[in-house]
Amino acid sequence: MSAVAKGSRTQVWLETLGDWSWPGQGGAAVEFLPPSWVPAFPPRREAAIAGPAPAAWQPGHARARRLLIGTLLAALAAVCMALAQGGQLTLTGLIGVRSAGASEQEAPAISSAPAAVSLPTLDAVSQDAAGSSIDRASYASAALHGEGSFLVYLPPGYDSTTAHYPVLYLLTGNNQSDTAFLQIGLQGKLDELIARHAVPPMIAVMIQGGPGTNNWHNEGSLGYERYVLEVQELIDRMLPTVPARDARAIAGDSMGGYGAMNAALTNPYRFAVVESWLSFFNGLEGHLHADRPIFTRLGLHAFVYGGEQDHIANPEEDVPFAAALRSAGADATGRVYPGEHSLETIEAHLTSMLVFAGRTLRAGQPHAAG
Repeated sequence: MSAVAKGSRTQVWLETLGDWSWPGQGGAAVEFLPPSWVPAFPPRREAAIAGPAPAAWQPGHARARRLLIGTLLAALAAVCMALAQGGQLTLTGLIGVRSAGASEQEAPAISSAPAAVSLPTLDAVSQDAAGSSIDRASYASAALHGEGSFLVYLPPGYDSTTAHYPVLYLLTGNNQSDTAFLQIGLQGKLDELIARHAVPPMIAVMIQGGPGTNNWHNEGSLGYERYVLEVQELIDRMLPTVPARDARAIAGDSMGGYGAMNAALTNPYRFAVVESWLSFFNGLEGHLHADRPIFTRLGLHAFVYGGEQDHIANPEEDVPFAAALRSAGADATGRVYPGEHSLETIEAHLTSMLVFAGRTLRAGQPHAAG
């Protein structure tokens, strides 16, 4: 792994495949997800379709076998000739077949290397007396077809260590700014909790939502759920994170609480902790049955709570939904606290919610750089 570039706060992650394994396949105690250029996460919900068993090889197939061997030898000779002549290895050049989607002018070159992607730069916003800092990044989001942005909390000592950190992702409510969590004291709370070892040093990412009640899920061409995953992948490439499920938590309030729960349930290999504050769970129950074997094997830590005087998100949903999560194999807690649908209620319980996430994220407590 390359070292962190302190000037730009960016790094290129996993220049080789490194030591990671698919969940449930053995390997390291912390199960690493694959690098970003691997085409897909482990198959989630689609049952494997068994094809017909191959017929036994018959003597009559000998001619076809000879033809196949001859074709392969010819292709190998073409490869050697192309290399000797300094030519490019393309499907068109080798066997005269154009790849699907290739232009008439050029077929895509065969390569196992990931395409170079320009990463956003973090710009410093502020630093407090404890030594933590708030940075901001903006980038061209493919999911939103426009600008995406987020704020990042970097813990005290970040610039002077080579540690890798767990990450807490935070989603805002309807029409809230990504500064909403800072307004209720997130930076100071994390400084305090880290200083007294109640939570591990961690990175917190506050993602800026879009206008309207998008609920942080995909709607037509605007993919707000894809946007959350897009930011998560960027963060794992930009910063010295622990790129593992057990080192990621996601939480949010109101609409962001729905978005956090939706992201955790529809992407069960991404997040080990989810918290939903003053929120709702419309349509999410159906995911729990499909996730049961995953949560039974990998676990999920969840905390949901509502406010007694909340007239926007029904607090009567929280405790039953926590029970449904437990039935699906999660370690889940549901509560109803005094309070309205407001940031003041979120602020009153912010410390407890950070500690809840931090207990699990200790599994990713900064690892030394490889």
